[in-house]
Amino acid sequence: MVTAAAGPADRPASAWAPLRTAVYRNLWLALLAANIGTWMQTVGAQWLLINHSNASTLVALVQTASLLPVLLLALPAGVLADSFDRRHLLIAVQLFLVAVAVALTLLTLTGRMPPALLLTLTFAFGVGQALTLPAWAAVIPELVPQDQLRSASALGSISVNVARAVGPAVAGVLIARTGVAPVFGINAVAFGIFAYALWRWRPANARAVEVPERFTAALRAGSRYVRHSPTVRRLLRRALVFVVPASALWALLPLVASRRLGLGSGGYGVLLAALGVGAIAGGVLLAVIRTRLSANQLLLIAGALFTVALTVVGTVRVVPLVLLALLPAGMAWVTVLANVNAEMQLFLPSWVRARGLAVYQVCFAGGQAAGALLWGLVAEMAGLLLAYLAAAALMLVGTLTSRIWPLPDLRSVDREPAAYWPQLHLAHEPDPGVGPVLVTVQYTVRPERTQRFLAAMDLVRGARQRTGAMRWGLFRPAETVDRFVEVYLVPSWDEHLRQHGGRLTGEDRAAEQRARELTDGEPEVRHLVPAAAGPTLSDDREAL
Repeated sequence: MVTAAAGPADRPASAWAPLRTAVYRNLWLALLAANIGTWMQTVGAQWLLINHSNASTLVALVQTASLLPVLLLALPAGVLADSFDRRHLLIAVQLFLVAVAVALTLLTLTGRMPPALLLTLTFAFGVGQALTLPAWAAVIPELVPQDQLRSASALGSISVNVARAVGPAVAGVLIARTGVAPVFGINAVAFGIFAYALWRWRPANARAVEVPERFTAALRAGSRYVRHSPTVRRLLRRALVFVVPASALWALLPLVASRRLGLGSGGYGVLLAALGVGAIAGGVLLAVIRTRLSANQLLLIAGALFTVALTVVGTVRVVPLVLLALLPAGMAWVTVLANVNAEMQLFLPSWVRARGLAVYQVCFAGGQAAGALLWGLVAEMAGLLLAYLAAAALMLVGTLTSRIWPLPDLRSVDREPAAYWPQLHLAHEPDPGVGPVLVTVQYTVRPERTQRFLAAMDLVRGARQRTGAMRWGLFRPAETVDRFVEVYLVPSWDEHLRQHGGRLTGEDRAAEQRARELTDGEPEVRHLVPAAAGPTLSDDREAL
């Protein structure tokens, strides 16, 4: 796929450009407060468990309880965010998080917080965050212009890294002076601020929400879209080939600090701070760098920097040199993830955006988790040095694949909704739940245009499958030389109506138009619905 250098439309004035939009600025600041509160709560929960028997296991379980809901619930959360008003959903979830934080505060104040209850409430808090992530990511394109999406994505990374640096430090001071309960209380206030900011936001063009899809149907539709979208699959692949080797740096850094550099917890905090500072700097510089380099050139440079950082951290025992290597590693981390995340937001149409971003978040979190386990096992069996060198080699190979699987150039792709199919004229209106529905489209094509028509219909096939078709085929009657019949199967009449009503995009319309230009006359369309209740398609195997 051809990629070009950044054009004028891709040149935001600065990394802070999205903050000039008042609504985005208010929500970003409120989310920053919520992120800081989350890190404070994590430190507070771990501190409550530090003096228990099996403290090392319990403290580790705090992270597990926080992150596990993201893996379990990201896809269902994406369905909810695509099916209901995202602003209302976000407000409801933040109020739920406030209630959890208040419960943590009151139970801790009264001394009624056993480890099991603390981990349960931490898991509940993780559930709320899992429900927030896809909805918030899908809302961002509604808050800023498209040419500022990459800057907005980088600002999201800056928010996370600032919170990672500030939250634990503030929590440590508060716990030393006042105990853990005030830390939980501040977290409740922080999420209350985010809920208030969301309540104050009044979208100028509120997203029209249709009658919600049934949950399982919506889940399948989202999975079908990702499965049949080469662009989305490529973006997920690019994220994974970076995240899996990069996870070695985060997973093994505590061992590097203690075993190789002889540092204590304070020194480990300094190493993490270096990564955070690099990530913040990367977010600030990203908009400026993008005026000179294409997205794929940035991927190559970021991958090379991370490869060097992994090599240095794994082989060098001099603390200042390791700190210097961690700075560009943080910059590379933000550069890759901000670009991939922004491309996902740009490409995904509104009706499936949250579900697509949820799949991305599952891949990201799953890649980190699997990578951490992989590199931990390698370090256990072969040592830290070989683990880091192996991760560096894998990072280099993955970086070079950007020449084979570059980020797609989406500047000329029309992703706006396009309801261009003609109005249905039916003798009877099927029930929305009836299905499956068999749609046939008959075309007349001159023999000399056959090969070009077949190539054009391959793009049409992708559009049909992304927007609802379970099966698709193109046939030609043996009795004629100029007829073709397109056949596709949709799960239900409701699903087909959604194809008519806004699932298609300008890109899909262009693909269908190219095929139509090669035909004579108007195609003949038929919608076949089940004639009666019960099985509609028999299978010979049923008789065996």
